[in-house]
Amino acid sequence: MSSLKPEVSNQDHIKGDDSASITIVEFGDYQCPYCGDAYPIIKEIEETFGHQIKFIFRHFPLANAHELAFPAAIAAEAAGLQGKFWEMHDALYENQYRLTADLFDELAETIGLDLEQFQQDSASAEIKTKIEDDFDSGVRSGVNGTPSFYVNGTKFDGGATDLYQMLNESAG
Repeated sequence: MSSLKPEVSNQDHIKGDDSASITIVEFGDYQCPYCGDAYPIIKEIEETFGHQIKFIFRHFPLANAHELAFPAAIAAEAAGLQGKFWEMHDALYENQYRLTADLFDELAETIGLDLEQFQQDSASAEIKTKIEDDFDSGVRSGVNGTPSFYVNGTKFDGGATDLYQMLNESAG
């Protein structure tokens, strides 16, 4: 079985309870249609299992196939510097059908970011490094496509729907 490398740390974007018994890490690409399909299911998992779950998103932009994946990851990270990573994360998936290079500033305004700061941060080397580190972590963890899920550090063999069913069964 492939295991998650490195383990979840405070470098990650973490949503949920520290005491959660289940840690889910998604490697995703904001332009990937399968990730787009998984997004509402992940939302449902978060609502259904609430405090039992800690959810982490790591960037795995398939830049060769998706030219906007890396810029979208940059937008999410730049939003994160203003404390709004998850708001941008959600906005990117909810607007995936109209993803363009011009969309990022519009979404930044919509979620209430300081636009000038956002644009400045988007150009920073640190953000690119963070995304590359996430990608590298995916490669080292055995990710071969998006979305890929890891549950409590072990690669989950299946998509978001399978994940939901598995959690449902183990919760029952």
